[in-house]
Amino acid sequence: MTEEFSSEMESNIVYVREAEPEQLPDEVRNVPGKIFSIHDESGKILALARDRSMAFAVARNNDMTPVSVH
Repeated sequence: MTEEFSSEMESNIVYVREAEPEQLPDEVRNVPGKIFSIHDESGKILALARDRSMAFAVARNNDMTPVSVH
C-alpha cells in the first residue's frame, strides 16, 4: 500500500511506527514479521515498509522528515 506523497502537505514531518495488524489492509495483515507504517500528521497511513530503516528511507526519498513514534 503506497499513496503518492503530496507536495501540498502542510508539514513535511511524517511519523514512523510499527503497524498494528488491525490497521493494515487485508492483503498484508497476515504477512510474517513486523510492518512499519508512515503516517501524516492526521494519522493517515501514507505507506508501509518491511522494516524501520526502509520506512525512514521512503520518507526521506519523498522529501519528508521521518520521526519515530512509540
